[in-house]
Formats: sequence, structure tokens, C-alpha cells
Amino acid sequence: MNPKKLTSLFLAGVLTLSLAACGGASSNNDSAASANDGAADAAQAESMSGKVTLGGSTSVEKVIGALSESFMQEYPDVDVTYDPTGSGAGITGAQEGTLDIGLSSRALKDDETGLTATTFALDGIAIVVNPENAVSDLSLEQIKGLADGTITNWSEVGGADAPVVLIGREAGSGTRDGFESIVGVKDACEYESELTSTGAVIAAVASNPNAFGYASLSAVDETVKPVTVEGVAASEATVQDGSYKIQRPFVFVTKEGAALSEAAQAFMDYATNAQVNELIQGAGAVPVA
Repeated sequence: MNPKKLTSLFLAGVLTLSLAACGGASSNNDSAASANDGAADAAQAESMSGKVTLGGSTSVEKVIGALSESFMQEYPDVDVTYDPTGSGAGITGAQEGTLDIGLSSRALKDDETGLTATTFALDGIAIVVNPENAVSDLSLEQIKGLADGTITNWSEVGGADAPVVLIGREAGSGTRDGFESIVGVKDACEYESELTSTGAVIAAVASNPNAFGYASLSAVDETVKPVTVEGVAASEATVQDGSYKIQRPFVFVTKEGAALSEAAQAFMDYATNAQVNELIQGAGAVPVA
């Protein structure tokens, strides 16, 4: 065989073996790095301990319950507690430092300064009526009229000849603030009853054929009938794409410039990671993305 050809074949073989060796080394290095990362995460989970104190919006209870339970399984020595006292109390708790993280089901107001709001989920506020009510769709303008007393009889919006009974949440509730702000009826609603939980609102609407109210999408059950708003039903898809108009953020509220404890920061990082989207969906809320 031609000596030049033999030399070329030899060099090609050496090059092939070198590339294979490099590839194998790279693969082994990647595997080792992945294993080290996993070991580091496991070590962090085992070494972290402490308590994370949460409080605020009652509307986020299912979501926070799911996130807390999953987090504590991963970090068994961290205790996460949650006190559902309403968005106002959650914001105040974060401001005063009595809570590690406050929970609110509305955006911060202009006068709620010195705080940072981090959205971790979205929620649609469903408009619910009694199942006996024939009304199935309302415009924002009609909802406003029903809420502020401009419309007093269901017959004015296609229903039966019966008085309108508005059931809502108490002052300071994030659900109430979200509903009133979006619909444009801030401090103008004609409430028959002002109740302290979303579940109580649903129960009251379910027991009165003339009642209507508002509730977090995740809390709506078969005892009431959600109406469409300008032809759009409240759902995960319509909240996320913005086509359902009565929606709000679920937010973590923290004090600006104040460092969280290691455990509190770990919980917040965990709850805002896209890997928990299924947990958020399973709790009836809508992932941010």
C-alpha cells in the first residue's frame, strides 16, 4: 500500500480515538456534575431547618396548602404555617414584620409603600348566582348596576321578576377589593350580607334564589352557577390569556430591603418556580406562565 495512504489512515484512526475519548470524558463530567448538584440539593434539604410564618388572603388557602405540604416534604425540618386572616392583615403583617411573608389576593395599593409584591399565581373572580336563576351571561356594566343598586330587579337583565340580593365579602377582603376595583363599584355596593369567607358567600348564594355574589374561581362548586362575563367563562385558559375580565393576582408580600430567613427565601423560590405549576393548577388557581 502507498506509504502516504497508510499514514493518512493512521492519523484518521488516532483522531477518531481522541474524539471518542474527549466525548466520553465530557459525558462523564456532565454526569458527575449532575450527581454533585443532586447531592448538594439533598444536603441543603437535610441541613435546612426553621419556621416560615405566612398569613393573609383566605382565597389563596388551597394553593398555599398544596405548596406548603410539598415544600415540607422536600424540607422536612422546616415548618410552614399559614393563618388565613385576609389580604389586609397579610399586608400589614409583612409591613410590621410579624409575618415572614404576607399573602394577598390583590395588587398593592399606591399607599402601601415599602413593600414588594411577587405574583405566584392568578385567579379569576367568578360571578355566581343561584342555580334557579335563569340569567347566564352579564356584561361588566350590568354587573356594576346589580352591585351598586342601579339594577334592583332580575327582570332588568333577562331574569325573573325578583329582587336582586348581593352577597359579598367583608371590608379588607382581597376578593372584595378585586371585584369592586375591576367592576368600578369601590365603596358603592349595596350588600345584603358581608361575610368573612369565600365559602360563606357561596353557601349564602346557594341558599337564596335571588342572590348573586363573587368568589375565587378555585372555590366555585356545583351548589352555585357561575355566569359568563360578556360571553367569556371564567377558566384557567381565559384568565391566563386575559380574555376573562374579572381576574386578579395572588401575591407574596415582603418588606422592601429586609432579607428573608434562609427557610423563608427557600419557600418563596420554590413556590415561584415553574416546576410547581401542576400543584397550582391542582389547587384551582392559574400558573403565571
